[in-house]
Amino acid sequence: MADPVMDAAGFQARTGVSRETLRRYETWRRLLEERNAVMNLVGRSTLPDFWFRHALDSWQVATHAPDARRWLDLGAGAGFPGFAIAFSLMERGVEGEVTLVESIQKKADFLTEVAEATGAPVRVLPVRAESLDPHTRYDVVTARALTSLTKLLAYAKPFVDNGAICLFPKGQRYREELTEARKSWTFDHEVIPSVTSPDAAILRIEDVSRV
Repeated sequence: MADPVMDAAGFQARTGVSRETLRRYETWRRLLEERNAVMNLVGRSTLPDFWFRHALDSWQVATHAPDARRWLDLGAGAGFPGFAIAFSLMERGVEGEVTLVESIQKKADFLTEVAEATGAPVRVLPVRAESLDPHTRYDVVTARALTSLTKLLAYAKPFVDNGAICLFPKGQRYREELTEARKSWTFDHEVIPSVTSPDAAILRIEDVSRV
């Protein structure tokens, strides 16, 4: 099934976001297009499909933890899904924060630029995921296209031990990743169908322990 063509109006109709939130998304899209011309933030071929492939795909993550206030986005890259989550907090008037972890300084600088331009409630940490303070408490750990589920669970475990859940968007290989991760970890999980692809899913994971 081919991805449907979606523009800003279609995204707003699908999600019900306010005009103010839509403007924040548009600011993010514009800065991404400008900066992607000189640095590799996302595949250039995906930019024309920003509203469906990136915006909607990221927006859906926040809908699966509506009460969460403290989010940790690992390998934040261009800000997917972190900024969509932050915009959702703003949309709903929820006092919260999304911590964006990005070890590549140029990408971290881009995240800071978007945060300043949109007023998003984010904190940008230009560090590697394994160097995070394991005692910090978060409600949700997320990551999009960072690494395998096996490695993600290693990064997330300290925060799951402190009460967080994981929401990991995954592509068509998610079943294989679950099977592989079971060799090193035990965990409870739910497969949530993605709204942007019948072959993709969001993995909701709790109670992580090493085998």
